Amino acid sequence: MRSAFEAWAQRDGHIVRRREDKPDEYLVFETQRRWVIWQAALEHGKPPGGRKTAAQKEAAAAEKRAVAAVQRPPAINPDEAAVRNQVLNEVLDAFSSLGGERGMDDILKVVQGLKQKQQEQAAAPLASAEKTADRHNA
Repeated sequence: MRSAFEAWAQRDGHIVRRREDKPDEYLVFETQRRWVIWQAALEHGKPPGGRKTAAQKEAAAAEKRAVAAVQRPPAINPDEAAVRNQVLNEVLDAFSSLGGERGMDDILKVVQGLKQKQQEQAAAPLASAEKTADRHNA
């Protein structure tokens, strides 16, 4: 128990030299006072640093919740995840088809290519709907 106290006191910056005439006591009064407090705390089952107040407990819990909220990724439903993966794959394919050596020019080409592809896909269902409408009218 004394070795644990001395290790803690050294880490905290206290001098842990003992008196020569009384080896059970420390040379520095503040270290001796902390040793007595340490012993009393251990006897009463409290941690040496003392108990936390209710406000300290609430602050620690709030900090843990904040850290957990920051670390947790936002929930995404499967449909959104599939769309994101599809878009990501399209962008990666577009960049890999280019050389990737000209920087912003390549990015602009990719964006324009994706816009054209999106317009073609949007126009395709309309064209097929018009064809089926023409067939039904004939």
